[in-house]
Amino acid sequence: MVKWPDILRLAQQGSPPPERKVVKSEAQWRAQLDPDAFEVARRAGTERPFSSDMCGLFAPGIYACVCCGTRLFDASEKFDSGTGWPSFTQPLAANVVAYRADHGHGMTRIEAVCNTCDAHLGHVFPDGPPPSGLRYCMNAVALVKVAIG
Repeated sequence: MVKWPDILRLAQQGSPPPERKVVKSEAQWRAQLDPDAFEVARRAGTERPFSSDMCGLFAPGIYACVCCGTRLFDASEKFDSGTGWPSFTQPLAANVVAYRADHGHGMTRIEAVCNTCDAHLGHVFPDGPPPSGLRYCMNAVALVKVAIG
C-alpha cells in the first residue's frame, strides 16, 4: 500500500519504471483526444469541479488513462471526497502513476501523471480515508472506465 511518505519520496527521487512508454507528438495527441481531454491531460489543465457524472459512479470497474489506456485505478478504491472530482485511495500498481512536485498556484502539491504517457491526471493529497490516508483527486476527462477482464 502506498502511503504519503512514499509519495513524497517518489516525487523527489523518481517513480518506478513503467511496463511500457507511449510517446506521441502534440499533433497526434490533439487528433486523438477531444479538446477538454487534451487541455487537461496534455497541458496540465483542470476541469471544473462537479462537471462530470464520474464522481457519483461507484459500479465495479477499472479506470484507465484516456491517452494510452494504461489501467490506473480500481473502482473499489474510489470514494466520494465531496471535492467535485473523482477520488481514489490507491493506484492499481506502484508503477502506473508517477509523481511530480507542483509549485504552481502559490503552493506545493504533488501532481499525479500517467507513468506510461506522462498525461496529467490530477493531484494526490494526504487527506484521504484510512488505511492509506491518500486522496488521488483525478480529472474525470483524463480517465476512461474500461471493462473488467
